[in-house]
Amino acid sequence: MSRRVALSATLAGVLVAGGAGGTVLWKQQSEQDRLDQGARAAAQSFASAWSSRQPDQARYAGSSPTAVEANFATATAALGKAPVKVAVQSVDRTGDRGTAVLGVSWTLQKGVTWSYVDRVQLTRQGEQWAVLIGDGSLWHPKLTANGAFSVQQDPGTRGEVLGRGGKPIMANAKVHDIVLDPVNADASSAKALAGVVGVSESSLVDKLRAAHKAGARGPIPVITYRESDYSSRKSQLGAIKGVLALSRTQPLAPTRTFGQPLLGSFGPVTAEMVKKDPTRYRAGGYAGTSGLQGTYDAVMAPTPGFTVTPEGHPDTVLFERKAKDGEPLELTLDAKTQAAAQTALAGTGSVPSALVAVDVRTGNLLAVANSPAFGFDRALTGHYAPGSTLKVATTYSLLSHGLKPTTTVNCPKTTVVNGLEVKNYEDESYGAVPFSTDFAHSCNTAFVALSEGMADADLHEAAGQLGIGGDWAEHLGVPNAYAGSVPVADGETDKAASAFGQGRTLASPLSLAVMAGSVARGSFVPPTLITSPAVKGARHDATPLDGTVVKQLQALMREVVTDGTAPVLASVPGVPVYAKTGTAEHDSSGKDPTCWIVGWQGDVAFAVLVEKGVDGGTTAGPVAKAFLGNLN
Repeated sequence: MSRRVALSATLAGVLVAGGAGGTVLWKQQSEQDRLDQGARAAAQSFASAWSSRQPDQARYAGSSPTAVEANFATATAALGKAPVKVAVQSVDRTGDRGTAVLGVSWTLQKGVTWSYVDRVQLTRQGEQWAVLIGDGSLWHPKLTANGAFSVQQDPGTRGEVLGRGGKPIMANAKVHDIVLDPVNADASSAKALAGVVGVSESSLVDKLRAAHKAGARGPIPVITYRESDYSSRKSQLGAIKGVLALSRTQPLAPTRTFGQPLLGSFGPVTAEMVKKDPTRYRAGGYAGTSGLQGTYDAVMAPTPGFTVTPEGHPDTVLFERKAKDGEPLELTLDAKTQAAAQTALAGTGSVPSALVAVDVRTGNLLAVANSPAFGFDRALTGHYAPGSTLKVATTYSLLSHGLKPTTTVNCPKTTVVNGLEVKNYEDESYGAVPFSTDFAHSCNTAFVALSEGMADADLHEAAGQLGIGGDWAEHLGVPNAYAGSVPVADGETDKAASAFGQGRTLASPLSLAVMAGSVARGSFVPPTLITSPAVKGARHDATPLDGTVVKQLQALMREVVTDGTAPVLASVPGVPVYAKTGTAEHDSSGKDPTCWIVGWQGDVAFAVLVEKGVDGGTTAGPVAKAFLGNLN
C-alpha cells in the first residue's frame, strides 16, 4: 500500500469503539504515521541542507555526507554562488522506500530564476530515514550521478552608434586584448612585449613582479589592438612566452580619434565605476567609459543571456535566458562632414581648436570636432569670449531698431566709455563710413558708439533670438553642453564691451554655429544631435526671425568675405560663403587672443575656434577654408 504523506488520513470512519480489533487498527495506523513522518523529515532535512548549500548536513544511504558535499560542489560549480531554495512538495512512501518531489529554484545571473522539479529516493535505515544515493544525480533529473551543470554565456551585441542616414559611425568590430600571463611570463617576456607594443618596459616588468609576488594568476592587460594593428604584430607577439591575445568585439570608429571626445570610449570597467554603481558594473567587465558611450551605456549595452546544460551535452538545454541586444544610438553627425572638420583642425598643430557644423535646413549637428581629440570637448562645452562674432547679434538688434546698412557711422581709432578705452584691431580707423563697412571690417569703436542707443536688454534678447543662451543645450543629450550667455547689460561700460563680444559675454563653438545657422535659415531651431533614444525635453520647432533684417544681415556677412576681414574664404569653390570673424582678447596685453570665424556655405553653417593666434581672419579663416574645401 502506497501512502502520500502530504495527504492527511483519519480513521474516524473505520475504527470501532473498543475491542481488540480497534486496538490493532489503531496501532497499525500509528506505525504508518510514524514511518510517514520519518520519510518526510528526511526529505525536509535534505531540502534545507541543499537550500543552505550545505548538503553534508543531511543523512544519506549509499554514500557519506562528505562525498555528497563534494559531489554538490562539482555539479554546481558553474552556477557560482547562486542562491537556491528547495521545498518539499510531496512524499510518497511504500514500506521502507519513498520518493520525495522537490521544487528547486536557483537565482542566477541578474536575478533570473530557474525553477524545476527534482525527485530523490528515500529509504529507511533501522529507525532512521535517509536520502538514497542511486544511479542518477541528486541535483537534477537530467544529470548523471557524477555529472555537472555547464553554463554557456551569450554576451549579446552592443548597440552601434549610427550617424546621418543610419550609417555606422562606431560599428562593432573585432579587437585583441594583449595580455601577459603571469603563470608563464617572466621578466624577459615583459621586456620583449614592451618593445613590440611601445609601452614602458620598467612599468610592465614591475606589474609582472607584483603579480608573481602576490601569487596572482589573472592576465595582466597591456594594450588593445584593432584587427589591422594586431595582424601586423601577430608573429612578433606569438613568439613571446606568456603573451596572449584575447579576442572580443567592441564598437570602433573609423579611426581612433574620429569624433573624439564626443563619442567617447568603450573599455574595461574601472574601480571607480564599480564603486559608483556596483549593481550595474562589475570588475573585469567592459562598458562605455566616457563621452556618449558612457552617457548612453545603459541604452547600448546588451542584456547578457546564458544557457544551462549538462556538461558534455550542449544540445540538452536545461534552462535558457536569451540575450537581448543593445539599442543603437542614432546621431545626426555626418561622417564626411566630421572627417572634413577633423582634417581641417589638423592645421592648427599643437594649438587647441574646435569646429562645429550645423545643417542649415534642419538645425542638426553635422560635425563636432576637437583638437586635441582626447580630453576636453571644447566644441560643445567650452566657455569662451566670442569677440566680434557676437557683432552678428548686436547687428541684428541694431537693424531691428531702425539702423540701415547705409547709415554713416564713424569709425575712429579709439573711443572712451566711462573711462574704458576701446580701440580697433591694429589701431585701424575708417572715419565716417557706411555701417556696412564698419561691419565688414569689424570696427569696435563704431559698435561702441551705436551701443549708446541700445537698451540694456537689447543685445541679450537679440542673442537669444539667434540661439545664444536659453535652455536648449540642457536638452541636447550631452552633459554640460553650453548655449552661451549674453547677460542683460549692467551699465554703459558693460553694454559697450558686450557690443563687440567682450565683457561678460560667453559662447561655445556650438552656440555660435547655431547662431550662424539661424541667420542663414531665417529662423532659430534648437540643434539636434541625438535622434534615438529621444532626449527628454528636446524641441525642434522653428522660431522665425525678422525676414527683412535677416536679408540685410546676410548681405553684411557676405561683404565680410568679399571686402572685409575674411577674404581667405572668397576663393572657396562652390556657392557664396558668408562669414563673420572674431578676435577675443584675454587681457590688456592683447597677446595670443582667441580666434573665431563663423558663417555658412550652402546648407552647412559652421563655427571655428582656435584658442591662440593672430586674429579671426588670419588664424581661424584658413581652418574654415580647409573645412569647406574638404566638403566640396
